[in-house]
Amino acid sequence: MTAEEYTRRLAQLISEVSDGEITVEEVLAAGHSLSALGLTSFARIRLIDAIEHAFGVEMDLSDELASFEDVGTLSALVARAPAVGGTAVGGTARAW
Repeated sequence: MTAEEYTRRLAQLISEVSDGEITVEEVLAAGHSLSALGLTSFARIRLIDAIEHAFGVEMDLSDELASFEDVGTLSALVARAPAVGGTAVGGTARAW
């Protein structure tokens, strides 16, 4: 999956977890954080679950919560997240 594909899929998930209050186009538009767009803390929890399910990864957010402010940064985090079973989605193991 390319970075653009990760970003588009994440934008779709963000729209879904916000119950459509945030559109895919708004997420993909430059210049706005997810908080500024109105992504609530409850929606963030739903997003973590949706990401883990959609990409088959385990999200370790203990020191990466800032990644949830920008879809591009979040996309990079997901790309290197360990898949369930230990290998990163992007193909390399991640050591924390």
